[in-house]
Amino acid sequence: MDRQPKLRPQTDNAFFKDKLSSQLPVAGTVARGSTYEESPLTTGKISGSTNWVETNPLPITATLLARGQERFNIYCSVCHGPLGDGGGVIPKRGFRKPPSYHDDRLRNAPVGYFFDVITNGFGNMPDYAAQVEPSDRWRIIAYIRALQLSQMRQEPR
Repeated sequence: MDRQPKLRPQTDNAFFKDKLSSQLPVAGTVARGSTYEESPLTTGKISGSTNWVETNPLPITATLLARGQERFNIYCSVCHGPLGDGGGVIPKRGFRKPPSYHDDRLRNAPVGYFFDVITNGFGNMPDYAAQVEPSDRWRIIAYIRALQLSQMRQEPR
């Protein structure tokens, strides 16, 4: 294992015609596990801008919300709680409590902000880019919005 044949970048190599070890990918190669397309669907930001997307780019359906709930229960509810109020089992074990989705700050936050936080993490929250694919992030966000609507306090008339 200590001495295995390998190509070091930017060194000579007689195997290739151009005698370089660093080669360009074969034409038509598609990278696995990542996307090079920078679109609102994959960044949460309006194309060519630093502004957040305001509306979910996926059509909201019962099926989409069911998948969002499933993913939320797997990845989010352990900290954020099943109602999104921050009352998950992890904070009950002594870790810092995450903010409630029902705070005005997060109720008014654009959906692109949630996408960015799921993708890159924020504060004590790790990133979930490797675990949750972009379309499922949008489904989770749709479910979070449904949770927010379900828990809104109505003013008495």
